Amino acid sequence: MHALSIRPARREDLADLIAWNAAMAVETEGKTLDREVLARGIAAVFDEPRRGFYLVAERDGKAQGGLLVTYEWSDWRNGDFWWIQSVYVIPAARRGGVFRALYAEVERRARAAGAVGLRLYVETGNTRAQAIYARLGMRRCHYLMYERALA
Repeated sequence: MHALSIRPARREDLADLIAWNAAMAVETEGKTLDREVLARGIAAVFDEPRRGFYLVAERDGKAQGGLLVTYEWSDWRNGDFWWIQSVYVIPAARRGGVFRALYAEVERRARAAGAVGLRLYVETGNTRAQAIYARLGMRRCHYLMYERALA
């Protein structure tokens, strides 16, 4: 098996990013996303880098998965938390170190940029993902998440 390479996503990756986000929503939440809305949402990240960036993992020139990083300003810490979102690894590449490599690159970039920490959220029943995050040094925080949809 050849080494993974991690690179910033490009607009040419849009079809993969759409497919991965749609698949992740079905797998983790049983939700079917509107692909047109999803395409506009992903393109908006490329249009305005202040929103974040996507990374793609490749092996032998073939995309294996990716993730999105967004930013949250912390006035308490005078710095940005980097949020890891929209994580997806194609089924054939799972348990092959793809997320580990993506995570390592996010951490490297975050440290270089002076971020104050990394955060992500995970479905409460997704114990497999929770175990992976713990092995990478992340810990469960003491906050619960609430939301209210406005649209």
